[in-house]
Amino acid sequence: MPVSPTYPGVYIDELPSAVRTIVGVPTSIAAFVGWAPRGPDEAVHITSFDDYVQNYGGLNANSPMSQAVYQFYLNGGSEAEIVRLAGSGSTAATIQLKPAAAGTPPTGGFPLLTAISKGAWGMNLCVRVDYNTATVDSKLYNLSVFDSGTGTLETYLNVTTDKTSPNYLPNLLSGSQLITLAAAADVTTRPDKHKDLPPGTDPFGDATKAGDPPDGWFSVPAAGSGTDATAVTADDYAGDGASTGIYQLLQTDIFNMLCLPGLLDVTGDINGVQDKALKMCVDRRAMFIVDPPKTWVTVNDAADPTKAHHLTGPNTKNAAIYFPNIRMGNPLHKGAVESFPPCGVLAGIWASTDVARGVWKAPAGTDASLNGVDSLGGAKPLKITDPQNGILNPLGINCLRVFPVIGPVSWGARTMRGADRLADQWKYLPVRRLALFLEESLYRGTQWVVFEPNDEPLWSSIRLNVGAFMNNLFRQGAFQGQTPQQAYLVKCDSTNNPQNDIDRGIVNILVGFAPLKPAEFVIIHIQQLAGQIQV
Repeated sequence: MPVSPTYPGVYIDELPSAVRTIVGVPTSIAAFVGWAPRGPDEAVHITSFDDYVQNYGGLNANSPMSQAVYQFYLNGGSEAEIVRLAGSGSTAATIQLKPAAAGTPPTGGFPLLTAISKGAWGMNLCVRVDYNTATVDSKLYNLSVFDSGTGTLETYLNVTTDKTSPNYLPNLLSGSQLITLAAAADVTTRPDKHKDLPPGTDPFGDATKAGDPPDGWFSVPAAGSGTDATAVTADDYAGDGASTGIYQLLQTDIFNMLCLPGLLDVTGDINGVQDKALKMCVDRRAMFIVDPPKTWVTVNDAADPTKAHHLTGPNTKNAAIYFPNIRMGNPLHKGAVESFPPCGVLAGIWASTDVARGVWKAPAGTDASLNGVDSLGGAKPLKITDPQNGILNPLGINCLRVFPVIGPVSWGARTMRGADRLADQWKYLPVRRLALFLEESLYRGTQWVVFEPNDEPLWSSIRLNVGAFMNNLFRQGAFQGQTPQQAYLVKCDSTNNPQNDIDRGIVNILVGFAPLKPAEFVIIHIQQLAGQIQV
């Protein structure tokens, strides 16, 4: 702030710094979209499988997404965004407490309690009311909510439906994991209580045998039943293009990998869903991990041009496909080995590789072990050989292999633009992911430039801050080259910012980098030395 001297003496003026540190964005946040028996109708950020269990009910035999998320964390995953598809036709369970006063909601009586999310899981809910409040008040009561399916209990003490009270029940239920109020009329009377129980009696022992007050619990009646969708379809994945289906991810800050477990099992336009998913990944600078089509049973199937994946074109630089499926023990079926799509395992490997080595390291090789995987293939195990791998790799299909001692590993690092015939600059997965990391980091880290005076002081500050960011990556080994000059380029000066662009409010920043490309083919040349004569 400028100093206005008025008296003789020393003045201190703090000058703004030209340093605007650019911080790299996360690279290993996976997004999963699929059916789950319960859960919020919005994308939820989780950091462990325990978080998934709490929000979505854990492993479920009818939920491929639950298996994929489990496999993600089993293989080193850290953060994930979960989008639950309830499916068309699903409904939320409701419980109507008996009103002490005449009338029905919303004009009278007691408000309708509704399960926090749609699905048959809500049929396990029951509630109990008692008047054992801290003070004697005809408006106060205690409400207990019990989920007999998970054993979860929530208790709300000294609550009321009087809107003038700080213990107004709808406000307190805003943090509930089980119920909400579908209608919150201003009811100043309290609902009927349940019968008092003898000391030592388990108040939840007969939760599923509830009767009307005053005999026992309030439970979900047939008229208020919660139901699951008959079946999730491709339309449920596709959503409305704005806020449902995969488009719930538009509300998230960032995700780096997209998985659609279970998509290949539904009816409808699966190809259309994958097209939309790929477009979203391009727009959000993310990668789409594509599961192999069901028609790919053998290596010949995967290599057959008539069975080629429908995803083609420049946008497939943001997609990678793996073959075959994985086979591992299913905890729900006493460890019986079953076949699963590989997207969850691969997302975990990508995430763990990023943490251990960096996004510029190919998530493949002997270190990319498929944890928990017993074998590979579908109904029958499939072991890919070197010659077979040599057929699929030039097509941009990443193979999953099993090697002696090492076990199952990821043995490919190409994008779906990685076919040799295409000769695409985004052939390799780590090169593309590094570019996306740079783009997103620089996009977020240069927002301060907007509306700054467009002249040399600004350009110098841009070079300073972007250069510092790139140099830090160079020191970590992210680029090819022995010196910063060989590894990266940052240009922002009068040569690429002519007056015409300045007049139009444009500042041009050129950032180049020399990517590290994976050593796919290790060729050892051996020569026999014979007749060596020392003179």
